[in-house]
Amino acid sequence: MASDESKPSTIRVEVAYARPDEQVIVSVDVPEGATLEQAIIQSRIVEQFPEIQPHSAKVGIFGKLAKLSATARPGDRVEIYRPLLADPKEIRKKRAAEGKRMGKGGGDLEEKSD
Repeated sequence: MASDESKPSTIRVEVAYARPDEQVIVSVDVPEGATLEQAIIQSRIVEQFPEIQPHSAKVGIFGKLAKLSATARPGDRVEIYRPLLADPKEIRKKRAAEGKRMGKGGGDLEEKSD
């Protein structure tokens, strides 16, 4: 009778990626101790989304940034983030400047009459 001790233990994780037009979550069994990068590669999600760079992608677990070298834990959802198209700080500055020109946000509401 064969022993299961020689078989490496595996854990199940999910790998998630979203574009504006499509979202995918892939469940994958990885060896215990696998990194997030290894989970991404093993999920084969890159075959569906070739824009993903598995060796340099920004990733997180349940919305919290993590390193590709972090160890995956059972039940983790490894999220692959797309690069930002614009810097959020610059967008806020631009909106604030436009609001000031238009008299919005922090200006006088109305003149008071006595």
